[in-house]
Amino acid sequence: MSANQVKLTPKDILEKEFKVSMRGYNQDEVDQFLDIVIKDYEAFQQELDELRQENARLKRQVEELQKRPTTPTGTTNYDILQRLSNLEKHVFGRKLYE
Repeated sequence: MSANQVKLTPKDILEKEFKVSMRGYNQDEVDQFLDIVIKDYEAFQQELDELRQENARLKRQVEELQKRPTTPTGTTNYDILQRLSNLEKHVFGRKLYE
């Protein structure tokens, strides 16, 4: 749901007035219920804002991680050092390590 689809704000709910009829609802009960609705609505709006911020932060983090050069799978510093050691042994012989 985008912000454009939200048609009510907590203030709209608070300021909404209903017509009174002979056998209408109890105004105090309606007011109490609307107070609860307003609090929930504010909490949902705050959570939605926080989630949008977190989503934007995570998208930026993904973009940064995608820009980093990747190392071949399974290659670690230890693997590279081991390969280098084997290459030195092969090129220079065992005399280098004696």
